[in-house]
Amino acid sequence: MNFKHLYYFWVAAKAGGIMRAGAQLHTTPQTLSGQIKLLESWLGRRLFRKSGRELELTEDGRIALGYADQIFGLGAELESALRQSKDSKKILEFRVGIADSVAKSVAYRLLEPALSLPEPVRLIGSEGKFPDLLAQLALNRLDLVIADEPLSKRVSVKAFNHPLGTTAMSFFAAPQVQAQLVGEFPQCLNGAPMLIQGAASSVRQQLEGWLTRHQLYPRIVAEFDDGALMTAFGREGRGVFMAPTVLEAETVAQFGVAVIGRSRELVEEFFAVSVERRITHPCVAAITHAARGQLFSV
Repeated sequence: MNFKHLYYFWVAAKAGGIMRAGAQLHTTPQTLSGQIKLLESWLGRRLFRKSGRELELTEDGRIALGYADQIFGLGAELESALRQSKDSKKILEFRVGIADSVAKSVAYRLLEPALSLPEPVRLIGSEGKFPDLLAQLALNRLDLVIADEPLSKRVSVKAFNHPLGTTAMSFFAAPQVQAQLVGEFPQCLNGAPMLIQGAASSVRQQLEGWLTRHQLYPRIVAEFDDGALMTAFGREGRGVFMAPTVLEAETVAQFGVAVIGRSRELVEEFFAVSVERRITHPCVAAITHAARGQLFSV
């Protein structure tokens, strides 16, 4: 493959047209168009099609653009790494994926120790579904995945679970909701409006079993995969909501809600998943040490 042709295609796709790309590359539209046609001929696929007076990417063009993004993104990283002065401190790159079921505040408190190392660290964080992040880990595109569930033995990814700790769960309510609750906790949940975690959350099934055991029948107003969104609704008085006890003080102070009860029967666990059986990456070591020694009680 002629990567110059691929680069011309990439710039044209990013710029949104041949004319704008030609201006950026200081070349004529005719030359640029000819180079892209050579790439299309080599691939045997059309990458652009006309839409009125504009060009738009074909399905094959979108696929090619995704790969070109990775290729030229890595090229930029390579150039940056090699252009560093020999006297400058080497920056440690740390690529971490956070399962979207993990509360944002917990994720921050888990990751913060990695940025407190003596050596400079460049943290590259991404959020996604746990299985998708494991696939990235298997391809060495991530150094670590943080999740609220362990890697299952049924998943064909060679990686290892590093338990970080556990936390009980607390129940919160805005003042207007708290005023409507009748009785002591947990009986006060009967008939109360409640916001719950989505089915993907590790504590959802626990919560359903807990409610059944205690013969509690709250009125489920909404369920959320995003804990931050659930908290936002809870702050506005849409219902009682649940969050990790380790975040209790922070939740009360930040959102103006009150703790109406706690349950040690409901437990959320957190894991670091990496391809290392024995932790050697400095950032992973800092995270596991701080989580086990300060944030959680294992």
